[in-house]
Order: sequence, then structure tokens, then C-alpha cells
Amino acid sequence: MTPTFPLLENYLSYMEAALGRSENTIKEYRYDLILFARFLKLDRGLIPEGTPLEEIDISDIDVKMLNKVTTDDLLAFIIWLSRSRKQSNAARARHIASLKSFFKYLHSKRRVIDSNPAYDIETPKIGKRLPKYLTLEQSQELLKTAYESPKDSNERDYCMLTLFLNCGLRLSELRGINTNDIHGTTLTVIGKGNKERTIYLNDACLEALDDWMNKRATLKIKPEAGKALFVSKRGTRISCDMIQITIKRLLEEAGIDTRIYSVHKLRHTAATLMYKYGKVDIRNLQIILGHQSVSTTQIYTHVDDEALQRAIESNPLANFDPEKKKKKDD
Repeated sequence: MTPTFPLLENYLSYMEAALGRSENTIKEYRYDLILFARFLKLDRGLIPEGTPLEEIDISDIDVKMLNKVTTDDLLAFIIWLSRSRKQSNAARARHIASLKSFFKYLHSKRRVIDSNPAYDIETPKIGKRLPKYLTLEQSQELLKTAYESPKDSNERDYCMLTLFLNCGLRLSELRGINTNDIHGTTLTVIGKGNKERTIYLNDACLEALDDWMNKRATLKIKPEAGKALFVSKRGTRISCDMIQITIKRLLEEAGIDTRIYSVHKLRHTAATLMYKYGKVDIRNLQIILGHQSVSTTQIYTHVDDEALQRAIESNPLANFDPEKKKKKDD
């Protein structure tokens, strides 16, 4: 892991312990703030000319240097990102969020800097993009492909896929499931921010779990993975990488473009199918998916173009023809 500096490590620990941020979020913020620290030293001429960006040592960054950072320094960094890396508004917004969070921590929580240089920086607006998802037919074909696979891991892989497509789980949530998290027809998962939620299991999930548990009972599982629901052929808790590799293989075998679809798109698919075919209330869908805000869930209310078309066509004026009306009156 790239060496940082004490205040940054303290901040990242605070994010994990106090704010309950996910491992991926902390990794992204670490990357953003290391990049800013390197830019800061580069911009101030504090390194030998020609030093590659990735080789800039930031271990000497301290309170004194951070206390001198101005809003102009942060804006210069954002402009540098835009010009040198041609970043999208979404990527730029994340970098700004990282800076605002870090300097707020230094100013309001630790009180080690006199003012917050990121306070007035505005975040660029990001246009909402509709989520990509598999159709019902593609989802059925994918499940059929997994079920009929000749691989030894067939029961496990089919069970993972079934939970993804029926429950809308995140990758980390599925990986973290323990056998004692299953209580009859319910499943307890730990989501973002270390928040626990209960998911109800339908018949397809229960049958897939039964088949996998029967197969799992025949495997030699290492003591440290004794509670893990999904394990590898080595008897360890399955890794996130292995889950992604498995899903990618199944997508390819089902003839689905893996340049577009991935594990996370299965979560989008589950949400879309529930909303489109199950007519799930948006608030209930929010609870199922574990979204903190209903505004995040609302992206799924815009994906059903067919329903919108049917709604327009169901208008009693849809078949009104003024010419026919005129002839009838005559």
C-alpha cells in the first residue's frame, strides 16, 4: 500500500470507525487525497524537477503545510485533474467530495487548521443515468445456464446468482453472509455503513440454498471459514474477485456482453424486475436494497418505458379521431 502521512491515516481510520464507511469508499478517498498531496508538492516546487508523479514522497506532509492550503490550491488541483486526466463530472465530484470531507475533518473535528479551504467549493452537477439491467428473458437464460453448468461449483454458483437476482444484494453483502444469518425464510445482511437489514427469501432462493447447503456439507472447510455460507474449493470464504470471475464466466456462457454487465448490474436487474413486474412500492424497494435515501431508489422508477407507453395508450382519448367525429356529427 502506498505510504501516506499521519493525518491522512488518522482521517481514514475516522471514516472507518466513526462514520462506518465501506472499504471501497475508504480506498477511493485514500487514492484521491494521495493524488492531491502529490499535486500540492509538485505545484509548490517541493520536489526535484522531473520526478514522476507516482514517486512523489508525501510522508513529510504535516499540519503546517496543510494549514497553508487555500481554496485556490484546491481549485488548481481540480483544474489540473480536468486538463491532465480529462475527467468526467462524476469523477470530479468524487475528488471534490474527498477534499471537502478531509478538510472538514481537519478543521471541525481535529481543529488543527485555522479555516476550511474546501468549504465554499461547489460540486459539479451530475446528470442521472438510468441503470443498466438484464431483461427478464436474459435473467432467466443466465439462471438456466448456471443451473445446467457441469462444473463442480454448480450448486454454489447457481445459489449466488439466485440471491443476486432475487434479493438485489451487493457483492460485499453476499460474500459476508454466514450460515447463521439465515433464519427460516429470512436472511440478515450487513450493508453499507455497517447497517443490518433483513431480506425475505422466496421459494427460488430457499431451494437454491438447500441444494448448496447439501453440497457444502460434503466439503472440507477450514476452521476460520466454518461460518461462511459461500466457500471456495480450498475451503476458505470465497473472495470478491472469485465471485466476480464466476459471474463473468456465467454471463459469457449465457451470451451476455460482459463489457456492459457485471455483478453490480445484477443488483440493478433485481431492483428493476421487482419494480417492473412485482409493482413493489418505492419505499419498500428502498428497504429491500438498503438505500439510505429514497432518491437513490427512484432511478428505478424511470426504467419501465413499456409501462409508460401503456399508460399513454390507456388514455380514453387515445383513439379520438376528429375527422370521424366530424362525419358522425354531420
